[in-house]
Order: sequence, then C-alpha cells, then structure tokens
Amino acid sequence: MHRLPGNLQTNRRLSQWLAIHPEGRVTVTPGKVELGQGILTTLSQIAAEELEVDLARIEARPAATPDSPDEGVTSGSLSTQDSGGALRHACAAARAIFLGVVAQRVGVPVETIRIEDGRFIGPAGEIGSYWALADQALLECEAPAEVKPRAPGERRVAGRSVPRIDLPDKVFGVARYVHDLRLPGMLHGRMVRPPARGARLFALREGPLPGDAQVVRDGSFLAVLADTEWDAEAAAARLAARAEWAAADTLPEQAVLADWLREAAARGERSPVASRTDPAPPVARTLSRSFHRPYLAHASIAPSCAVARWEGERVEVFTHSQGPYNLRADLAKVLRCDPALLTVRHREGAGCYGHNGADDVALDAVLAARAAPGRPVRMLWSRTEELGWSPFSPAMLVDIEADLDAAGDLAGWRSHIVSNGHSSRPGRDPEPTLLSASMLAAPFPVKPSINPAMAAGGGAPRNGVPLYRIPAMRVETTRLLEMPIRTSALRGLGATLNIWSIESIMDEAAALAGADPLDYRLRHLEDARAAAVLRRVAELAGWAGRGRREGFGMGLGFARYKNTGAYAAVIAEVEALERVFCRRLWIAGDVGEAVNPDGVLNQLEGGAIHGASVALLEEVRFDRRSITSDHWEGYPILRFSEVPQVELALIDRPEEPFLGAGEASMAPAIAAIAGGITEALGIRPRQLPFTPENLARA
Repeated sequence: MHRLPGNLQTNRRLSQWLAIHPEGRVTVTPGKVELGQGILTTLSQIAAEELEVDLARIEARPAATPDSPDEGVTSGSLSTQDSGGALRHACAAARAIFLGVVAQRVGVPVETIRIEDGRFIGPAGEIGSYWALADQALLECEAPAEVKPRAPGERRVAGRSVPRIDLPDKVFGVARYVHDLRLPGMLHGRMVRPPARGARLFALREGPLPGDAQVVRDGSFLAVLADTEWDAEAAAARLAARAEWAAADTLPEQAVLADWLREAAARGERSPVASRTDPAPPVARTLSRSFHRPYLAHASIAPSCAVARWEGERVEVFTHSQGPYNLRADLAKVLRCDPALLTVRHREGAGCYGHNGADDVALDAVLAARAAPGRPVRMLWSRTEELGWSPFSPAMLVDIEADLDAAGDLAGWRSHIVSNGHSSRPGRDPEPTLLSASMLAAPFPVKPSINPAMAAGGGAPRNGVPLYRIPAMRVETTRLLEMPIRTSALRGLGATLNIWSIESIMDEAAALAGADPLDYRLRHLEDARAAAVLRRVAELAGWAGRGRREGFGMGLGFARYKNTGAYAAVIAEVEALERVFCRRLWIAGDVGEAVNPDGVLNQLEGGAIHGASVALLEEVRFDRRSITSDHWEGYPILRFSEVPQVELALIDRPEEPFLGAGEASMAPAIAAIAGGITEALGIRPRQLPFTPENLARA
C-alpha cells in the first residue's frame, strides 16, 4: 500500500478530511484539536490554499468521534507536520479530482483551467465550480498517492499572517469553552477527593444535603450532583466532612527529593539512548555536574471541566481532551463497553501544553452521569483539584561528565538521565490510566508512566543527546518504576532539564576555553540552520556589543526540539537583585515553512514565557501524604507584571517541511535565563527553579 503523508496514512478517505457544500462552503474536519495554539487557523489556511478558495469559505470543525479522522493526541509540536501535511495532500487531491471531472465534461485540457475562489475558469470563460459538483460524492474515495500541491512560489494564503479564527469569540465573550456549555436539564457535579494519595474511603456518615443534592459513590470514588452549582459546592463540602479515609505516608521527603531519585535509580536499570565512539583527542579536563528539577504542574488558568450524558447504553461526552479517540478508548475500558457506544466531542478549554486533568474530569463526569440517566452532568474541578490531582511532569535528575581537550573543545560526553516516565495519556495501555479508574470498588492499577520511543522524540531523554559535535558519547537513562506521584506529559517533556543542562555545560566549557558562549557553540555545530538561528538571535539582541551592568546579565540558550523539529535560539536579560527577574527575551526560530507567521511567533513567545515561569517560580510542593501547592500562593506562576519584553525573528523557509513551534523555545529560554544569572551573580544554577534559596545552595 502506498505511503501517504502525515496522518492521512491511517485515515485514507478524503471525505474524512473535508466536505464541499453546494452553498459555497468547505468544511474541514481534522482530528487535531484547538488548545489555544491556533492550529485550526493554520489548517484552514492550508485547505484554502490548496483548494484555491477564499479563507472565509473554510469552516474547521472541532474533532469528534467517530466523524473526524483519528489523529491520536494533539501533542509533540506535530499538528502542522502531521495534520497539515495530511490536509494539504487531501485538498490537493480534491482539487485534482474536481478539475479532472470538469475537464472531461467540457472537453478541455486540465492544465488550461484555473481556479478563482472555487470557480473553474477555462480558455473561454467559467466552466463550473466546486459548488456545482458538491453533490457528486467525488470525495468518497481513498487519497491517491501522487498529487501535486501548489508550489511555494504560488502560495497566496499559506505563508501569510492572518487573524486567528478562534479569537473573536474569546475576545467578545461568546460561550465557546466547555466550561460555558449549558444543556437543558443539566446537573452540576463536584468531586470529593481523599486527603492523601492512595487513601481508601471506608466510611461515609449520613446526613442532610443542600437542595436536592444526591451522592454518587463507587468504592472510593465520591461525588455529588445538584441542580445548581451552589448546592453542589455546599454538598461536596458537607460530604467531605463526613467521609472517613484510611491513609498512609506514600510520598518521599521533598527536602531530599534529588537523593530519593538517585537512590531509586540505583534500584533500576540503565537503558542506552545514544552512543558514539569516534576517535577523540586526549582529555585535558573533565567537568562532572549534576542538574535537578522538581515536579511541575500544568497550572491551567481554568480548572478542568467536562459534560457527559447517558442515553440508554450510549454516552456522549464534551471535553477539552487532547486526544478524543484515546479518551474514548479508556472510557470504554473503565465502563467495560464497546467504544462505539461512546461519542467524544471536543470543546475548547483552558490552554494546556501537555496532559492535565481534562481526560480525568471526563471520566468523573461519565461516572456521575451514570447515576442520572438522560440528564447531562457538568463536572467542574476545583483549583485545589487542578493543582493537586492533575498528572505532573516528573521530577528529574541528570549527571553529566564532559571531557575537554587541550583547546577546551568537547572531546567526550557521558550522561545519565533519571526520571519517571513522561506519559500516562489514555488509550495507550491495555488498562485505563484515568485518575478515578484507580478509585472504583473494582479498581484498575496505577502503572508506572512510560516514555515515548526516541523515534517519536523520547520522554525523559528528549533532547538529552547534544546536537553539538562530540567525538565520543554515551547517553543513558533510567526510568523509575516507583511512582509516588502520577506523572505524564508537560510541554517539552524531558527537554526542559536536558537542554538547560547541556547549555550550562557549553557555557562553562566556553568560559574555561576563554571563548564567547556564542562562538563556542558555533564551532561545535555542523547544522547550518542551527548556526543561522544562533547568529540571528545574537544580531537581534546586540550580543557582540552588549555592555555589563551590576546585577544584570545576559545568557544564551539553543536547541533543535527533539533534534528533529524546530530550531530556537533565545537570549535572556535577567535582573538578579533580591530575586531574579527575566526582563527581556530575544528569540530566533526556524520552523521550516511557516503557514501563519504571526501564529508561529506567538508560539515561540508563549513557549519562552512559559519557560521563564518554570525557570523562576514553579515547583510542586508536598508532604508525606499529599500535594500542598494546591493553590496559587503555593504554586506561583509568572504574573503579567513580570512578563519580559520579547523581540522575535523568524527564519522562514517555505521550501522546507513543516516543523512545529509550540515547544521549541521553552527549554532554550530556561537555559538562557540560567546563563544570565551566571553573568549577573557568578553562580551556575544546578537546580530548578532559580529561586534565592536554590541559588544560595549553588
């Protein structure tokens, strides 16, 4: 069977991707979802370009099972690459099919027909349109292997900045989010969570509840339903006071978390990630350094929410899950039913790069709705649940030994990356991974999180292999099978630690060699596109002519995301007085073809600001039983007043394949901030976040 681009390979029928309507509209139905990253705008541009119609004619519908193609999870900065590539091919095929039919009917060569906003113009004038052929079922076929997308020089819509199609509703307060969904007869649900990880509900005292609130219990799964949110909130509070739990200490001591990681790794097995044994010059010096980061939360601004309804044997779910088909698979496992009985519809929620509570709250809504057949149930998590019970990005540790030759250049590299797995997303294991599945009377086990294969970018070892030229190298990882806190994917996965640690070694080696950090990187790079973004960001920030001010410093960070994705170089200016602030960021990026350049710049800027927040503030805190940073004061994120001034440059390469932008700049920003701290204070940070307490330890 011929190979098709992107996710068209596994969703081969053209009608899965688009429909053309007689009234002059085009519907595209990608399986990727809008998370606030603007992907539906980008995909609409690609469709409009290939069909040669006005962008206003394109309607991008949210993903839903079973109508949309199954594109897995919207993650990994792969949406434009995998979905955009598929949609470009599908729309180019559709254009060729329609033109072929018209040419045959009219008797003119296909190459003599041009398209003007969906109308077909032949040598003697208009000869038809998409709309006139819309009822002919021409797209009920498999995509052909060979089609000819429009050449870069012909593009008029793709490659141009256009306004995001999802923003007007959000700006003007239209009810667009799943949180806003209101259905007739809807009940409101709230969960009652245990006081500790792994706690078991063994008693529940009876008593009155507000209004008509009802209790839903299945083992240690405890929820309330009520006609109003206020009654649901009050009922949940009363129920929590009546619940008795069996709990025990299950979490490590936070103060010695790095030691716990090292001890747990000693009980595990090392797995090779990459190795190289090219001839190397004699070693003059070896740098041995360790870097550590804590657990990180997604900290979505709005808590997770879902709406579910049971009608007989069928269940309908509205969710902001990143993978509707994957969620459907796990819901079916919990319910022990045929997935075809479940319909999962995507509705936008609070932005989240990674696996937060969206999937978990969907199961909560479904289990609660089972107790109220025929009535929709809106389940909304609290802030405490969102910050305390969503999956976290795992704490990590990396030990690095870098050999330097007599000239100070890198001669060897050995690193060991320690972490829990970085994915417990639903749909990928024979048993469900959703939170409440482990709390039922017949519970499912909580298994250790996995790491994606390195061919897919890896998890803990993502970007753990330096892109720089190093003759001898050995990179290993240990995936911890002890998992006291449930972990999963957060923007960048292991790259946030690995890129920062690699770039820190590069800075230290450059200083020992008496070289400028930029020049030192360039002399170790063989990738011309990597060198180009470094030179561009240096030009943007005035790196060569930078001055020095007391308490201020500038640092540089670079990476190619997953070593196969987008390139990003970041320079940060930090102010390091009573605490560290990032005051300015300069970013240069290369994502290959940029379909919506403004959208790409937004992603690079947002990723770097996210990186600044992680670098300076973020850390999940816990005691021996529970998460204690379950409120904004306990888990601070960057405030608007603390957001740095950002300046960006994009190296557009329209002839190159798409490379996603969503995660490329985050880790380089962390590395750049660390470098700025070193220039300002003379301290090389070894532990995230870069708080005064952690810097004092350094």
